[in-house]
Amino acid sequence: MKKNYFSKKGWLACMLFCMILTTNVFAQVGIGTTTPHPSSVLDVSSTTQGMLTPRLTTAQRTAISSPADGLMVYDTDLKSFYHYNISATSWSRMSSDANGRLKFKRIKSTDVLATVLAAEKTAGGNTKYLLDPGTLYEINGTILVDLPIELNEAYIAGLDSGEDKLVKGSGDLFMGTTGGSIKVLTLVAGGKVFNITGDGTKNLIFRDCIVANSGEVGLIKGFSMVFLSIVQYVGNSNGVTYENINRLLLSNTGWFGGGAPLGNSGTYEKLVGTFGSVQKQSGFSEVTGTNIGFDVSANPIITGDAVMDAVVFTGDYPAGYVNRYTNGSSYTGYNFNNSWNVRCAGIPTEGDSSAAGNIYDPSNAGAKTYATNTSGYKVVTNATTATNLLRFDSSVSGRLTYKGKKTRAFQISTSLSFNETSGGNYTTYVFYIVKISANGVTAIPLPETETFIDTNSGYTQAFPITGSVTLANNESVEVWLKRLNNGNGRTINTLSFNLTAR
Repeated sequence: MKKNYFSKKGWLACMLFCMILTTNVFAQVGIGTTTPHPSSVLDVSSTTQGMLTPRLTTAQRTAISSPADGLMVYDTDLKSFYHYNISATSWSRMSSDANGRLKFKRIKSTDVLATVLAAEKTAGGNTKYLLDPGTLYEINGTILVDLPIELNEAYIAGLDSGEDKLVKGSGDLFMGTTGGSIKVLTLVAGGKVFNITGDGTKNLIFRDCIVANSGEVGLIKGFSMVFLSIVQYVGNSNGVTYENINRLLLSNTGWFGGGAPLGNSGTYEKLVGTFGSVQKQSGFSEVTGTNIGFDVSANPIITGDAVMDAVVFTGDYPAGYVNRYTNGSSYTGYNFNNSWNVRCAGIPTEGDSSAAGNIYDPSNAGAKTYATNTSGYKVVTNATTATNLLRFDSSVSGRLTYKGKKTRAFQISTSLSFNETSGGNYTTYVFYIVKISANGVTAIPLPETETFIDTNSGYTQAFPITGSVTLANNESVEVWLKRLNNGNGRTINTLSFNLTAR
């Protein structure tokens, strides 16, 4: 009987080949390639097909028993890849636009702007980028802008104002009739950064930004609300004009002065037209050369109230810190009208709480008053001189009229000297402060201010009259006297008179 040695040898050869092949498979596997990458266990290559991972519903995914660390599946309910984190004992979603922000675009410095914003360019008639309302446009790096941008109630934001920039080499950067929000960016424009005229119903939010090296910060006009916060202005040739804004809120804006590269030029901030309310708080204005820090010379109308508080005005040109009201509504040595409350370093404090005034009779010739028993008479009838007026005027001789908007109490101090020039001896008089109503006619005696004095004819008497008086807008104070003794009238000669309200 012949033995079959060949079959046994063939079997051994096949076994050896399989062992070698198995070793190679477990070392590296290539699908679609004969040369898998040395660093990979599995290298899948294709130019026409993709790779499918297991596709599970959320319920199926969470029902997997004891999933391995790093196990990956595709969730068909949530349209996202998930991997299992055994340390956290939870599934972690892998980044997916399906679960990201809606109405969101990221614009990178490497992008072609006209491509990324193709729809916005078309919407703007190829003359501007008309942004999509409610969409957040994230700026990443320096973006060179070729056409003006209309905000159209969209949001533009960066993450680092020192690195994320919108730069337009010539012309205006933002234009149109709509508002929106701009945050955490540097803005540069060869023309105006802003050239926006709204319809009075929109809002503009501008914060945490730098405006640098621009031809002009520009014009912001016709808004319901404009809110600026933490904005630095550096190296701009001219500032910004705010016009016809219902609510203007400026917080912590910084205007650098001096030479290049930091110093701004021209008029930093100017108000024109009508405003419901204005609030400018904190920040600084370094005014140098012939620049103007804050300009109200166009006599803006404030229908509500305006407040400027804790702003630091500094620099080598104090005359330019504020360009004051020019229509006579401000007071000598002051900048603003009665609608403003101002408390800032470098400029005078103004407000109803600081209202004060003084009038006096400088003639020393005496003002004669004929006093009867039954009536009160104004002490001073000849011309008086007014000084140090703030929220007061003295268009009527011997009278101080309050011009502030808020009712408040004042301390009234009067000093005078007088004598009798005719009528008898040992006459008793009472001097007192009178409040004149806003109509300028009705006189209200204030008995709590009365001062009594007895005098001999021919001798001069001097004494003070003081009291606290509450005044509303256009109410006034005067000093009156009345003779208490019976008998014929007396003639009183007032030799000196000084009335102060503060």
